[in-house]
Amino acid sequence: DSAVFPEELLAAFKAETGITVKQVKAGDTGSMVNKLILTKDAPIGDMFYGIDSTFLQLAIDNGIYDPAGNYTDENGPEAIDYADVCINYDKTWFSSNETAPPTNIGDLTKPAYKGLTVLTNPRTSSPGLSFLAATVAVFGESGWKQYWTALKANDVKIAAGWEDAYFTEFSGSSGKGQYPIVLSYSSSPAFEIRDNGESQTVSLLDACYRQWEYAGALANGKNAEGATKFIQFMLSAEFQNALPESNYVYPVREGEGIALPATWAEFAPAAGKTVGTTLDVASNRELWFAKWSEIFDVN
Repeated sequence: DSAVFPEELLAAFKAETGITVKQVKAGDTGSMVNKLILTKDAPIGDMFYGIDSTFLQLAIDNGIYDPAGNYTDENGPEAIDYADVCINYDKTWFSSNETAPPTNIGDLTKPAYKGLTVLTNPRTSSPGLSFLAATVAVFGESGWKQYWTALKANDVKIAAGWEDAYFTEFSGSSGKGQYPIVLSYSSSPAFEIRDNGESQTVSLLDACYRQWEYAGALANGKNAEGATKFIQFMLSAEFQNALPESNYVYPVREGEGIALPATWAEFAPAAGKTVGTTLDVASNRELWFAKWSEIFDVN
C-alpha cells in the first residue's frame, strides 16, 4: 500500500514503451503475498513490487512469480531497493514530557515507556516480521518470547500495517497520534524535517533489520513482456534516484549517477550494523508466527 510511483516516471515509461502502468494496491506485504497466492491462477496484475526478503521465499515456494522473466539476477525476482527497519521516536514529545527517550529496543519494556510504543503485526506487515526477526537475533530463541511478553505487559499497541502505525498512531508524523515510539525505518526522520531545519524524529540504529524489496513478473500474467520492461525500468538511474523521496528506501544501485538526497546523510543514514542476517526466516516464519500469536491472541 505504501509504494508510490511518481507520475512523471510513469509518463516517461509510457513515452519510451507505449505501456500504461496501473498500480493495484493489495495491502501490506504479508497480505499482498497471501492475495497473490490465492489468485495465482488468475493474477490481479502482471508483476509485483514490494515483496521483501522476509516473505520472498514464501512467494517463490507458492509459485506466484514467473521464473522465465528476463531478470538480471539469474535466481529470479529482482532486488530494487533496501531499507533498514528500526525503532523511531518523537523528539518533541520526549522533550515536552521531560522524559529520556529509549536508547535500545530493550528499553521498550521498561515502566518509563509503558503505553508509548506502536508496532506492527508480523503476519501482515513486512516491517513487523523484520522486527520479530530482529528480536530473535538480539534475544535468542530462548529469550525473544519473554521480550514480547514483556512488551505486551507494557501496553504496546499492535497495528495491522506500517501506514496505520506511522501515519495514524505515531505522534511524530502527520497523523499526530498518541504513541511517541513507532516501528519504522532508518530513513523516516528525513521526512519529518520541520521549518527549523531539524527532524522531529530520530531513528534508533540499534537492532535494525535490513529488508531487500523485490519486483518480479507474476506467473500467468497477461503481459509478461511489459512486466519485464517495467522491472528493467525500475533499475534505471531515473527510477532509482526517485526511490528515496517517493518510497522512503535506499536504491539498490550505487554509483553510476545514483545519489541520495542531501538531507539523508544527516537525518537518514543506513544502519552501520544490522541484525538477523544469518537467520533462516523462511524455515522459522510459521513457528514464530504461532508463538507470537499465542502471546497477543491475534491472527
